[in-house]
Amino acid sequence: MDPVRDRDERHVRLTESEALANVRTVLELCSAGELRCSDKTNRPTAATIRTIDAHLVHGDFYAEERIAAVAWPLLVQAGGLAKLDGTRLQLAPKGRAALGNPPAETIRHLWQRWLTHAVIDEFSRIEQIKGQRARNVLTAAKPRRQTVAVALADCPPGEWIAADDLFTTMRLDDLSPTIARNEMALWKLYLEDPHHGSLGYAGYHDWTLLEGRYTLAVLFEYAGTLGLIDLDYIHPGGARDDYRGNWGGDFLDALSRYDGLQAIRVNPLGAYAIGLTDTYQPAEPEPVDAPPLKVLPNLDIVATGNVPAADALTLSAYGKQTADRVWTVSATSLLTAIDRGRDLAEFTAFLGRRTGHEPPDTLTTLVADVHSRAGQLTDLGHVRVIECADPATAALIARDRTLRSLCRPIGDRHLAVAPDQELRFRKALIVLGHVVPGRSTT
Repeated sequence: MDPVRDRDERHVRLTESEALANVRTVLELCSAGELRCSDKTNRPTAATIRTIDAHLVHGDFYAEERIAAVAWPLLVQAGGLAKLDGTRLQLAPKGRAALGNPPAETIRHLWQRWLTHAVIDEFSRIEQIKGQRARNVLTAAKPRRQTVAVALADCPPGEWIAADDLFTTMRLDDLSPTIARNEMALWKLYLEDPHHGSLGYAGYHDWTLLEGRYTLAVLFEYAGTLGLIDLDYIHPGGARDDYRGNWGGDFLDALSRYDGLQAIRVNPLGAYAIGLTDTYQPAEPEPVDAPPLKVLPNLDIVATGNVPAADALTLSAYGKQTADRVWTVSATSLLTAIDRGRDLAEFTAFLGRRTGHEPPDTLTTLVADVHSRAGQLTDLGHVRVIECADPATAALIARDRTLRSLCRPIGDRHLAVAPDQELRFRKALIVLGHVVPGRSTT
């Protein structure tokens, strides 16, 4: 299914299966160091958005308005699966573990974490409404998104509900994700011009314009991206006209990129992630004529069938792509994968699932050899190195009953002290009658 490109298109997008594939793809992109975000706002860069869009199953929802490609980096950060190292998004230990877990569990975790640990206020993505950054204007985002989550959980699974019908139900049930702190705050929100376009005027801040748009943002960009709801949507341009009476509104094609959302349906994955069901049974995969990969004795891995984006990224993590459908494994490529935190057991298990045959002896031998080499070195972390004047002094300190547990000999004249043991080491050193000048032990 191609993204919506013009106003004449209407799509019904069944998001469940693509989200289950996309979550692993995004984690693999993090593992490969392909994604970057602002270290101040946590938002993905333009290049990262393009990279994710190119790897998404069926692409983003719209050809020009990025939604899922923006949401995924934010979601994995909020879920603790990835974290920023400078501006580069790196896979966290939880994220590496998630690569081996059922994707439905990962998606449920991401949704639940987003409700309590979101890294942005979703309303900030509605850029046409200005003045949001002014002090004491917006309410706290966490209660707002949790209100939307309650409304979503009230939707009967498997039944389509129109967006406007959902709005009506939310208002009747007093589930309003109130945007402005008070009446005075409404005057600071505006379209186009802070005076003429202020939303504080009576009749110019309808529920659908503020609370409704926020609800659409949470549902479309986050619940939709995670595959919790199927989406019925059109191009946002001209999809809603509730803002047209506002000063400056007639010049806007749409108030938000989410205006085109017409209806939603909670699917089985959504029912599981929201907590309406305790288990999730994925749909039966389409039958395939043959396994998609084959490992040759020369250590080439050849794609003989369709290779999803996530699988291609996994292959590139452990091997070098040498042709359009060929990856070559070597000692260097496997050592590089281990250096980046990958596990050879995960790789062999992955090949077992994708090839349907026993690996050739050449690969088994290579993996065993590389695994052996990787076990010969251990990272003990950072240490402070203390140089002694002579071997006798070093031996005296290293054999002292108190100090021997706080330091480690390096050669015959040096001692290694872990940072968390340094203060105790220095105090015990003074008791022994020695000192390392220049740093206080108090």
